[in-house]
Amino acid sequence: MTTAQTPVRTGKEARPGASAVSADPSPRLYSPDLAPTQKAGRSWGGYSVFTLWANDVHSLGNYAFAIGLFALGMGVWDILGAFVLASVFLFALLSLSGYMGSKTGVPFPVMSRIAFGIRGAQIPAVIRGGVAIAWFGIQTYLASAVLSALAVSLAPGLASWQDTTVLGLDLLGWASFLVLWVVQVLIVSYGMDVIRKYVEVAAPAVLITFVALAIWMLTRADWSIAMDAGSPFTGVDRWLHILEAAALWVVIYGTFVLNFCDFTRSAKSNRSIIVGNLVGIPVNMLFFAGIVVVLSGAQFKLDGQVISNPADIVQAIPNTPLLALASLSLIVLTIAVNLMANFVAPVYTLVNLFPRKLDFRKAAVVSALLGLVILPWNLYNSPVVVDYFLGGLGALLGPAFGIVMADYWILRRTRVNVPHLYSEDPEATYAYRRGVNPRAVAALVPAAAVAVVIALVPAFSGIAGFSWFIGALLAAALYLLLPGRGTAPLEDIDGESIAVPSA
Repeated sequence: MTTAQTPVRTGKEARPGASAVSADPSPRLYSPDLAPTQKAGRSWGGYSVFTLWANDVHSLGNYAFAIGLFALGMGVWDILGAFVLASVFLFALLSLSGYMGSKTGVPFPVMSRIAFGIRGAQIPAVIRGGVAIAWFGIQTYLASAVLSALAVSLAPGLASWQDTTVLGLDLLGWASFLVLWVVQVLIVSYGMDVIRKYVEVAAPAVLITFVALAIWMLTRADWSIAMDAGSPFTGVDRWLHILEAAALWVVIYGTFVLNFCDFTRSAKSNRSIIVGNLVGIPVNMLFFAGIVVVLSGAQFKLDGQVISNPADIVQAIPNTPLLALASLSLIVLTIAVNLMANFVAPVYTLVNLFPRKLDFRKAAVVSALLGLVILPWNLYNSPVVVDYFLGGLGALLGPAFGIVMADYWILRRTRVNVPHLYSEDPEATYAYRRGVNPRAVAALVPAAAVAVVIALVPAFSGIAGFSWFIGALLAAALYLLLPGRGTAPLEDIDGESIAVPSA
């Protein structure tokens, strides 16, 4: 094995009196999947980013959340207002996060090294990856339930498979789950470009399906809907509920906000991100909100009941071919959401943990196996696990986001020495103290504790919806105020100048 290298400017070499930093990327920090994407090979344009949101916004979990707002008493205009506010918040946060990926070309676990250090970066990466693995399994289970219902409607004899249960799931459920599990593993194993192509194809089908579903419901309800389910909120209380609903919607995307650079590292330019976000987030979210109020308002007018998710409406379609098409669209949608929100993050996390043993494809299989062995249907059916364990982990994402943003935008002013992200040299910019930045850890721990307490302790239920924001702002403030090693380097060296080992 020989090593060919391109010239590297480390930044440290330009400083009088500073020792030279090794130009060789460490095999414990570098692999082809973790390497910065070169600008000439980037394929994500504005449409790619738009379709990402066209799929992800319309997930079954999001519909369950939004319809729940109607069930809690929020009226149509209140729900629409909440999503307008949420789209503004998310556009700002995702544009800030996405710019980092576009400029440096590195995935989130590597980007975290700027603030947490080359070793400390495993902390936010593992938190993000752990949450994603659990939700990957749960979302696959939800899609498999739709597939099982479709299979029984097309072949009633399969209903007998539901009489036998193994490890908490019936045999038909196991078959449906494993089919979708294999499909997702195959798609991810071919890398980010295949994921992009799948998402771009799935988006139009998803949008058309939900428009058709909304029109069908309107025809059943004589082209009118209930504007609320008996709203008890007025005055200041009403506006607080709107603001909390918007904040909770941002919390749902707290995972995506954190690792958006996993996708934008493949963006052709920052303009592609801005255009894709500008069109994709407000347009898709308002379209989504419109579908929600039509589905929930029409169903409430029909029978005084509030549906729990769109799958309930789909299963009520009397025409078998239309039922099949709608069910398949829901499955295609859930796969697209899973690929983006819950598969890519743990893959990069695992590659970052074991760069010498795992590549993107192997990490995808390992991630999927973990999502299977946790028996996600048991997790989903346990409110304690979903609310406390996954809710607690999710509350940690806000503080991690606050620290990375404060470091990148305020202290570093967007200047990063990308080759140093892969260096174990003690003199490298991100070596800190044995690879861990004590300043980041000292900011993360108390901010995370506060966020988890606010999110989970009943006494704070009035502000629980704002736990992500409180944690992010507190962590950012602590990180900026705590003493620590200087983190505002003079250099700004991009990934095009990194020394890339080759055979």
